[in-house]
Amino acid sequence: MNRPAARVSALGAGLVVLYTALISSADAITKLVAGGYAAPQLYALSGLIVIALSVAVDRHPGQRRGLATRCPRAMAMRSAATVVAALSFFQAFRLLPLAEVFLFIGLMPILAGLMSGPVLGEHVRPAAWAALAAGFVGVMCLFPSGLHAVTAGHVWALAAAVSGTFSMVLARYIGRFEANALAQVFYPNLALCATMALALPFVWRPMPLADLGWVAGYAVLLFAARWVLVVALRMLAAYAVTPLMNLQFVWMVILGALFFQEYPAPGNWLGVAIVVGTGLFLVWDQFAPGGTARSRLPLIPQGRRLRSDP
Repeated sequence: MNRPAARVSALGAGLVVLYTALISSADAITKLVAGGYAAPQLYALSGLIVIALSVAVDRHPGQRRGLATRCPRAMAMRSAATVVAALSFFQAFRLLPLAEVFLFIGLMPILAGLMSGPVLGEHVRPAAWAALAAGFVGVMCLFPSGLHAVTAGHVWALAAAVSGTFSMVLARYIGRFEANALAQVFYPNLALCATMALALPFVWRPMPLADLGWVAGYAVLLFAARWVLVVALRMLAAYAVTPLMNLQFVWMVILGALFFQEYPAPGNWLGVAIVVGTGLFLVWDQFAPGGTARSRLPLIPQGRRLRSDP
């Protein structure tokens, strides 16, 4: 792989690491707020703030690309998936410890590998499939009580992983046709705000200034995280991005211990070692000769394009 491609892949990996810190902090605020307020109240207010930030950034002289999209159908699907993922993660964080939700975040590399073929035409190499399978084994080690202890929180977490992965894969699809990452932040949050606003009158509770501050902080972190992720998905294959996201486990353990007095079982660390190891392998696969980086953002065959999109 040539040096420019290697630099692009390295930058993409660094952006994903930054994303994990930002999104884990936002997740911790979600868990904090979920105990006292309904999901529509958090997402309607935070979505409105993210929309305002998107418009403000777009008016900056260095940006000024507008918020139009060349992929309206794919953007609508991504927005819908984002709404489902947000609601599902809210319920999962309300019902489960932070570190336990990571079990399902750890499934996202497997799901991305499955979705990347039909959606993106990115066929994962056999060695990478082996790493993904090993990562799945590691993820199962993270479940402290075994599969017999499945609860509603676990079902919500699984729904969040599926819809969240689909949203990220669509972000990479859209990124092949337009370089405006801000549009991919704006429209999903517009959909989230509009959807949640419909339910807001039925669940609204007065919020003290401190809680409004937490919501504002959540919105800023979410805005930054999603913008960074969209840029990273233009630089790395989806199945290489999602294993790096397993670094969220480290942040979740730290934040869970500091703010919620939650500590993962000792056996969970074996699963973490396996999952992180597979993530490192997939990043190496991105750099290796014949890896996916040299064909970054390949054109999508006509038959794979979504109807009404370019």
